[in-house]
Amino acid sequence: MHGLEAYRDIIDDWDAFERSLTRPEPTTLRVNRLRTDVPTVRAALESEGFVLEAVEGQPWFLRVVDAPRKVSDTFGHWAGWFYIQQASTGVAAGLLGARPGERILDLCAAPGGKTLHIAESLEGRGCVVAGEVNEGRIRALLGNVYRLGTPNVLVVSGDGRQFPAGATFDRVMVDVPCSALGTVRKKGGRLPTRSRAFMKKITRAQERLLRRAIDLTRPGGVVLYVTCTFGPEENEAVVSRVLADAPVDLEPMTPPVPHARGVTEFAGESFDPRLEGAVRIYPHHLDSGGLFLCRLRKHGPDEAVRGWTPVPAVFPGDPTEPDPELSVRATLDLLASHYGVAAAAGVDEGTAGGAATADPAEPTPLGRWMRRGSNLWLHGLDAWPVDHWEPGRHWRVVALGLRAVDLSGDGPPRPTNDLLQRLDDQVTRNRVDLTAEEWRGLLDGRRTDIPGIERGHVALGLETPSGRHVVGWGFVRDGRLKDHIPRGRRKWLRNVVAD
Repeated sequence: MHGLEAYRDIIDDWDAFERSLTRPEPTTLRVNRLRTDVPTVRAALESEGFVLEAVEGQPWFLRVVDAPRKVSDTFGHWAGWFYIQQASTGVAAGLLGARPGERILDLCAAPGGKTLHIAESLEGRGCVVAGEVNEGRIRALLGNVYRLGTPNVLVVSGDGRQFPAGATFDRVMVDVPCSALGTVRKKGGRLPTRSRAFMKKITRAQERLLRRAIDLTRPGGVVLYVTCTFGPEENEAVVSRVLADAPVDLEPMTPPVPHARGVTEFAGESFDPRLEGAVRIYPHHLDSGGLFLCRLRKHGPDEAVRGWTPVPAVFPGDPTEPDPELSVRATLDLLASHYGVAAAAGVDEGTAGGAATADPAEPTPLGRWMRRGSNLWLHGLDAWPVDHWEPGRHWRVVALGLRAVDLSGDGPPRPTNDLLQRLDDQVTRNRVDLTAEEWRGLLDGRRTDIPGIERGHVALGLETPSGRHVVGWGFVRDGRLKDHIPRGRRKWLRNVVAD
């Protein structure tokens, strides 16, 4: 048996639940609406032999029914057109209810699926602060932020239980660490070990995280408590203790997917009766994983968030350049003249030729800019909370939007692979589009000759069934091409262009 019998009485359809645990969990993907749309992704994958179907109540999700290979090894995934994500977890962003222009905190963000889903709902206006304490998971979070090209995310390293005060948020999602029983299908039916000591430690951490989330939410704002486990010990019991004395009310939710209600008693323990308004999603509901969600509204009349100030043009305390306008202007000139990116020359001009504006504090057609060390960051934030955060060693800013330009060395600015990939069809000059076969040769170290370009940086594209798309940059010397795809992504790209 699978060891979950303790929860038999609270699971709405035990037989269906058990059957779901015996089946492999299907792969589902969420389309990145900042880059493309569902019909485009569906057409691209179906042209490669994938069989897909819609997911009930999740308009941006597709389920893989049959596949000629791993969907992670397709160009669409490599390029950030979609994010592979459990269908059940896609419910969270909708129930949080973020609106364009709002300030959002994801207190335990990595690897970023829910974070990026929330950021997409902001439609380029507002900010998601993504907090994470584990450095390895932060690297995974950054990789996903850059790959999906999400400019409105501020990544912060720090323990959510000690997250800096001084600024408030419209909405906070606290997707707490847990026993992860809801991921049992992904783990081949193996249940994690849950000792008494572990349960005591994890539930204490969950409660502290939830209370910190409430502290950081403005009056009238929303907190969404999320776990991927079935046990009431980590769900209703934690929230019930907080409801007893915290300044919040529980808001009942009805998501547009099959689900069960929260429980009000378990194993002889009674919980706050309002917890019936929480949501439980079991594996048989969406043929996915398990999830618990509970939405809380903070007491008090609606107030505006506090502690948010304009994002500076230079990272605080960075002595690299007193006038960042110089590096921004050089970057825009390069993008316009060398790569033919008309947007870098200004909306009104419509043609490449010289940057219309270079004030980093003002938005350009490409976004806002910040200089930090030898890098320029491209972002979409008009304000951030950093200036009002209490000083201390328990947090640090990791990234703002996209690391877009490398300014190290004496040469001209070098756009990163992520920036060129985001610009894609806007790149019209010094662009070399290769077939999959030519990419295989390039990645395998075989000589690739590029006639007509003797020396210089070029944008490298890939010819796919859906069109030509930029994947990064390279350098031509004496007519020979060398790519500059990072080592960690070269193997992945090699799988994408495999025979």
